Amino acid sequence: MKFLHIADLHIGKRVNEFSMLEDQKYILQDILRLVDEVKPAGILIAGDIYDKSMPAGEAVEVLDDFLTVLAARQVQIFIVSGNHDSPERLDFGSRIMAKNGVHIAGTFDGSLKKITLQDEYGPLNIFLLPFIKPAMVRPHFPDQSIESHEDAARVVIQATQVDNRERNILAAHQFITSGALQPERSDSETVAVGGLDNIEASVFEPFDYVALGHLHGPQSIGRETIRYSGSPLKYSFSEVRQHKSVTLIEFAQKGTLNIQTLNLTAQRDMREIKGPLVELLQAGALAGTSENSICEDYLRAVLTDEEEIFDAIGQLRQVYPHIMRLDFENSRHRQVTDSASAASGDVARKSPLELFAEFYLKQNNSELNEEQHRIMREILEQVGGANR
Repeated sequence: MKFLHIADLHIGKRVNEFSMLEDQKYILQDILRLVDEVKPAGILIAGDIYDKSMPAGEAVEVLDDFLTVLAARQVQIFIVSGNHDSPERLDFGSRIMAKNGVHIAGTFDGSLKKITLQDEYGPLNIFLLPFIKPAMVRPHFPDQSIESHEDAARVVIQATQVDNRERNILAAHQFITSGALQPERSDSETVAVGGLDNIEASVFEPFDYVALGHLHGPQSIGRETIRYSGSPLKYSFSEVRQHKSVTLIEFAQKGTLNIQTLNLTAQRDMREIKGPLVELLQAGALAGTSENSICEDYLRAVLTDEEEIFDAIGQLRQVYPHIMRLDFENSRHRQVTDSASAASGDVARKSPLELFAEFYLKQNNSELNEEQHRIMREILEQVGGANR
C-alpha cells in the first residue's frame, strides 16, 4: 500500500509582500501529477494547511479544488491541523467529508482519530494527531501531570490502544528532537519561546511511520521512519538550498517499509544573487532570453558596490521583476554591523540592574533614587539576577 506524505502547504501565504497563491496552485498540480504516476492509496497532509487561522476566500478555494480532484481519483485523504491552522474551521464539515474519504483531525477531542485500511497483508491503521499544546490536553487527562509538549504527546499516545502486531502510521504536526540532536530549521517557521515545544522521538515508538509537518526542510529525526516531508515551496531565503519534494512510503507486510523522495518543480525558484549592480544587470539581460531564466525567479540581491546607488531596487526590478529583497555588503555595511555587534557586547557585559537603570533613565529622564535602586536590587536578588 502506497502513501504520499506532504505538509506545510501554507495556502494563502505572502513572502516579502508577494502572494504565493499562483505558485501554490502550480505546485499542487505537480503533486496531482505525482498522484497520477504513483497511484497511492492515500495522501497524508501533516498540518499547516493554511498560512493563517482565518484564511482568505481564495485560499479556501485552492484547497477545495485540490481535495475535490483527489477525492475524484478515489485517493483517501488524511489531514491534521498545524499551528497556523484554525482547528475548528478545518473541522467544519469533516464528518460529511469522511464519507468521501477525506479524514480531518482539526481539534483535539481527547483521543487519536483512527482510520483502518485493508490490503492483502491485513489491516493498516492511520492515526491522526492534530497540533497540540499542554493546555489542550490537560482537560482530557486531569489526573496526569502535563507541563510540556512532550508530556502531552506521551500521555495521548499511551492512552491510545496501538496494536503492535499491525501496521501503524501516525500523522502529526510537532517539533521533534532526538536526544541532543536538533532538526534543521528555517527562518519561515514559528519558534516557540521557552524550549518546551520539543518532543523526544522515542515517544512515537509504537508507530511504524510518523508523517510529520512543521519544519520546512525534508528530513528524518531519530530514525528514518520519523520524517518531515518539508514544505512543497520555498518560503524564506534560508531555504534556497533545499530541494523540495514529497515523500512516498510503501508498506508491504509488517516490518517492510520503503521510503522515497519525489522531487517537485516550482513555477519559480527562490535564489540569491550577489555582486556589483552593473554586473547583476548585465547577467540578467543575458539570461532574460534563455529558457527557465533566473530573471523570473524570486530573488534576494546582495549588492557589493561601495558608492551610493540611486533607486537600486528599481533598476534591478526592470530586469528581475520578482526580486523580493535587497541587501548591501560593503565597507559601510560592515561598519554598521561591527557597531551593532559592539553595542550587543556592551549589553552583555552589564548587569540586569545596570540595564534597568539605563532603561529607567531613558523612559523617565531621571535616574533611580536610592530607595528605587534598593527595591530593584532586592527584586533581582530574589530571582537570582542582580549580577551576571
